[in-house]
Amino acid sequence: MQFYKGRKVLVTGGCGFIGSNLVIRLVEAGADVTVVDSMYDEYGGNLYNIAPVKDDIRLNISDVRDSVAMQYLIRGQEFIFNLAGQVSHIDSMHDPFTDLEINAKAQLGVLEACRHFNREARLVLTSTRQIYGKPHYMPVDEKHPLDPVDVNGINCIAGEWYHLLYHKVYGIPAAVLRLTNTYGPRQLLKHNRQGFLGWFIRLVAEDKEIQLYGDGSQRRDLNYVDDVVEAILLAGKDDRALGQVYNLAGDEPVSLRDICERMIATAGKGRFKLVPWPEEKKKIDIGDFYGDCSKITAELGWRPTTNLDEGLRRTFAYFENCLDEYTRDSSTFVCKP
Repeated sequence: MQFYKGRKVLVTGGCGFIGSNLVIRLVEAGADVTVVDSMYDEYGGNLYNIAPVKDDIRLNISDVRDSVAMQYLIRGQEFIFNLAGQVSHIDSMHDPFTDLEINAKAQLGVLEACRHFNREARLVLTSTRQIYGKPHYMPVDEKHPLDPVDVNGINCIAGEWYHLLYHKVYGIPAAVLRLTNTYGPRQLLKHNRQGFLGWFIRLVAEDKEIQLYGDGSQRRDLNYVDDVVEAILLAGKDDRALGQVYNLAGDEPVSLRDICERMIATAGKGRFKLVPWPEEKKKIDIGDFYGDCSKITAELGWRPTTNLDEGLRRTFAYFENCLDEYTRDSSTFVCKP
């Protein structure tokens, strides 16, 4: 991605899972990178994530809800990769107002800062396939009805539409990517409220038992984080992405049971058992879900290239030597060579 060499780039949520992988890739490409992260432990901010590039970036510990800070940070940036968000569906139901502030109101604040101080900055917002809710048909494409089953999905729709509206009305160059289940190095492992993949990875890495709800036949599509980063970078540099929404979908749907079995086979440890659905989670479960990424393939040339077995191999290899950095209670930063 030599396109980004020397470019001024702001990454919100840059100490989180996907954000930190994006930041490292941008530094490798020669970009001038500023990272913004609130460093709330529960949301995945982890200074260890950016250890490889900590001397090559500017880090601002700030919350995207802080409109004054964002107005200052957005000035002069050429690209804004807007990854900061509250992504826990369970948390959004327990604390809907915080979810509203982060995923809707703060997004409007970012766009207002662009409107007043930097209309030329190109924005890429990472959204979620959760906004579709329970599929009416599969694979789910961008024309599928939006019917979220939780507060998080509703607020993410608002965040998306703010970006698209500001593109139409004010000419702010923005694109939206709807991510599916993403996994890989630097993933949040501390709890299971940001999806099942990170929690499953932790349990297997610690040689513990996964409790798999129902019969394990629910199917999902998965993307390895490097493929997601590639899509974000493509959307940032290609004019065809402006004003568009794209699904990122995995190669093939895989049952949760198959995912467990392949994780265990890759790591050489761990186990799982089937258990009944908890009522709290059963109410918002969507059953099978897998998406269609043919639009972004046709327009930007993106498609996932890392198969599940290879992605899992890389993931467990990464966590083998630094698992403590992702499971300890505090987010104390320990820089290792």
